[in-house]
This record gives sequence, structure tokens and C-alpha cells, in this order.
Amino acid sequence: MQSKPMVVVVSGPPGTGKTTLAHRVAAAIGCPAICRDEIKEGMVHATPGFVPGPGDPLTMRTLSTFFDVIGLLVGRGTTVVAEAAFQDRLWNPGLAPLLGRADVRILHCTVPAEVALARINARTTTDHRRTAHEDAQISAEARLRTHNAFQSVDLPVPALTIDTTANPPLDEILAFLNA
Repeated sequence: MQSKPMVVVVSGPPGTGKTTLAHRVAAAIGCPAICRDEIKEGMVHATPGFVPGPGDPLTMRTLSTFFDVIGLLVGRGTTVVAEAAFQDRLWNPGLAPLLGRADVRILHCTVPAEVALARINARTTTDHRRTAHEDAQISAEARLRTHNAFQSVDLPVPALTIDTTANPPLDEILAFLNA
């Protein structure tokens, strides 16, 4: 009997440390990290003059590409760490078809709203790749509303909430994933 690959979902509002955690977990497991923002940043290279905005065509293509890549890897028996700031309404339809094909685990990242806002502001000014995203176009008030109203992934699978204000203990996360 063959075991199923695992899909480790790393989710949470923007600025909660998802990408950092996803790469740490993927390195510890020994599998790829599939990060929605990194896919979009790669698409921007092939789209001269791209201007980001909520619901722009590239953002919509990124969504389907993200889930296509995860589905392809799972179909080939590959464990993956999948990271995005999607709320349940986007994660659920993309992950539900994988439930019978993979062991899905959710890591929900959280930090106080002011920490998330400070991280978003810092990366907007220091990371040139962030020009692929609409970070600078969203007001602090809108970010706070989004942060406070964030709907976590809601699937019938094991989930762990992690405060990423400081470096979360990787050994505890790996124990959760291996349980």
C-alpha cells in the first residue's frame, strides 16, 4: 500500500509571515514550497508594463496556476507546502479536490494587526518584487479591516494556528505535521 503525499497549507492574512514559514517548513521536510506571490512575480517578468490592482488579469491567472501546479505535483506523488493569503472562499474550492489524493494539513499564521501592517510597509519599501502586487495601493484602514475579517481555511483536516510574531518553533510544527 502506498501512502499519499502531504499538502501543507500555509495561510493567513497578508504580513503574517506565511512565506518565511512556508520556506522553513519545506526545507525541513525536503519538498517544494509553492507560493502564490512568487508565481505572480514570475508572471510579471513576461508581462511588460504590468500594473497591479485588485482583480487584475494576472492575479486571476495566478490563482488557477497556483492550484494547477499543486494538483500536478500531488498527482505525481509529491509532498508540497502551499502558501497564499487566500481566504476560505478561494482555498476551499482549490483544495477540496485534493482531499482524497493527499493528506492535507493547515498551518494558519497569525500576528497582531499592527505587526502585519509594519511588515507590509517594510517589504513594500525594501523588496522590489512587491511591485507585482497591489500592496502600496491598499490603505492601512483597508488592511486592518481585511486582517480582522480574515476567514481561515475551513476544511475537515488537522489545523494548527501559529503566532509568527517571533520565530515559531519548527520542531513543534513538524511534530504536528507528522502526527
